Amino acid sequence: MSKQLSSAIARHVLPFTRRTNNITMPLISRMNKHQQASLQSDDFIKARLGAFFSLYLVVPEQVAAKHNIPTGATTTTSNSSIPSRVTKLPNGVRVATEDSQGHFASLGVYVDAGSRYEDETTRGVSHILDRLAFKSTKNRTSEAMMADLEAAGGNVMCSSSRESIMYQSALLPQDLPQMLAIMADTIRNPAVTEEELEEQRVSAGHEIQEYWSKPEMILPELLHTVAYKDNTLGNPLLCPMENLETMTTDNIKKYISTWYRPERIVVSAVGADHDKVVDLTHKFFGDMKSSAAAGSGSDEASGSGSGSESSSKGGLFKSLFGKSGPTTASGILKPDFNTLSRQPAKYTGGTLLIEDDTQPFTHLFVGFEGLSIHDDDIYALATLQLLMGGGSSFSAGGPGKGMYSRLFSNVLNHYNWIESCMSFNHCYSDSGLFGISGSCYPGYETMLLEVIIRELELTTRTGKGGIAQGELDRAKNQLRSSVLMNLESKMVQLEDLGRQVQVHGAKVPVEELCAKIEKVTRQDMVRVARRVFGGQVAALTGDYCWTGVDQELAGGREGVG
Repeated sequence: MSKQLSSAIARHVLPFTRRTNNITMPLISRMNKHQQASLQSDDFIKARLGAFFSLYLVVPEQVAAKHNIPTGATTTTSNSSIPSRVTKLPNGVRVATEDSQGHFASLGVYVDAGSRYEDETTRGVSHILDRLAFKSTKNRTSEAMMADLEAAGGNVMCSSSRESIMYQSALLPQDLPQMLAIMADTIRNPAVTEEELEEQRVSAGHEIQEYWSKPEMILPELLHTVAYKDNTLGNPLLCPMENLETMTTDNIKKYISTWYRPERIVVSAVGADHDKVVDLTHKFFGDMKSSAAAGSGSDEASGSGSGSESSSKGGLFKSLFGKSGPTTASGILKPDFNTLSRQPAKYTGGTLLIEDDTQPFTHLFVGFEGLSIHDDDIYALATLQLLMGGGSSFSAGGPGKGMYSRLFSNVLNHYNWIESCMSFNHCYSDSGLFGISGSCYPGYETMLLEVIIRELELTTRTGKGGIAQGELDRAKNQLRSSVLMNLESKMVQLEDLGRQVQVHGAKVPVEELCAKIEKVTRQDMVRVARRVFGGQVAALTGDYCWTGVDQELAGGREGVG
């Protein structure tokens, strides 16, 4: 069966990408059942795992520079209904606020860290670090921390992603000073005791096993691991089990000292006075020193050892990372801040086949290199994702749930052997992933692949089967309404503000964002589809002119939805 799917990839995926002048290999990640295995089993998946195939071709990397606000400057977004203000403290900490009306406020601290900045010595640390938030510090015991959080009221959370570690809280405005003091304490002075680490080893182990038991949760993770093999965005969000077992408190403290620098921190607040938040941030973070030498090396052992891969619980993840990092004279791996902080994401592409006969469905992911958050075509690509839409074969929703999207109309409504089919779009600071995921009954995987490729190919047409104006207008309305409705939540508004300032240096006003969505045309959609599915993301910038598309559409060859 693996040979059959590999043959199907050669028949359907490669000719499609060649037709669109592809210069990369697409990524296909799949979990199947009823097949023989050729890889050793790890403790996450009790069934045997199938053959691992890899086809990699590196494309030219593109990196977008972040916009930095001059030291001490404050900027105001004047054309927004809720003005946002950004101030940069002398040590580099940025403070961003929106003074929206309401009975409660939200507060967050965003650190430019995460799994993309990990190496062999620290892989998985960000996963454990977010679980260690709001525990004991040098100034508070865990009991005192809990008491102070209860006194402050509201709720707190910490989460890590590939490019950020986020500390957030929803609270009453009068409790903001106390909450920011607590956040500053847990960020700057964590105790990271052996007892706390051991407790998180146990709970993280259960979380990891839960992820591996659900293909829809683990396959997006493997998608990144194969798409960016051995670099940046390919680093796993989940801590590999062999790293979880050998991780030390020194590893975690070293990661904090390396990446928790003032110039990499954004303090964001919604529903609070800007000047007050700036004063509080200066009080709690203003004495942080920005040292270029901090974290440039490590004398701590990684603890990974050289154990047998067959005995490790993260065997699959371990097999996907074969690189060796810089070492000291003693042979111990050490992190390199300058290298890791400047390393661009390099899309490699590849194919990963996993056999697991415990699963009732075959799961298939077909992904391509997408666009970075800085790319001008990002609005067209987001619209394309809404236009393709999709979901599960069972839905209790109606038109508002995307029932008129292409993958619902053309796929789920036509093939009863398909369990789910939906588009995905992951955007990062210098790269992205776009594609379609689906699941079907065993034995139909080759047909599912054909269906997915057909739907992708249709979006590159200007004639029959191409994108019609009506469905484009529907997708743009859905995207705008989704953005506006989500921003009704103060927590979403908070994260949007903090992450935009972290990535762009300023916030794009929602009016400007909606205007850019509205400007998306059918020419843009076809051009961007050909750019992404043709593997030309790294070769072409977002503002190039594709005369051929304009001429085709100008010639009256209307798409039929």
